[in-house]
Amino acid sequence: MRILLVDDEKKITTVLKAYLQQEGFHVTTALNGLIALTLFKENPYDLIILDLMLPGMSGIEICREIRKVSSVPIIMLTAKVEEEDRIQGLGIGADDYITKPFSPPRSSRSGSSCFTSGKQ
Repeated sequence: MRILLVDDEKKITTVLKAYLQQEGFHVTTALNGLIALTLFKENPYDLIILDLMLPGMSGIEICREIRKVSSVPIIMLTAKVEEEDRIQGLGIGADDYITKPFSPPRSSRSGSSCFTSGKQ
């Protein structure tokens, strides 16, 4: 499975990428929203893990753009913990919403369940 991991916190992308690769996933990372959208348009992905607060273009904007052309599963990974943030993220098309701090196994399980639920 090919995963696009989008987060501007280098430490998070490094740790999560290493964990997901160990689990057998192929992971591409992007540190800002514009790069993420470009990568999405140029490559097929089976899952997107997307931070909400990004430089260049927000995760909300990216999710909206992706949903115009694709139903690829999207997991929001964010420090925004308020219920209205979760509702907004899920309302624009995210399949799951994980708050930071998080555990890499939780992200992996969430990604697997989104992928196997038939959403593509």
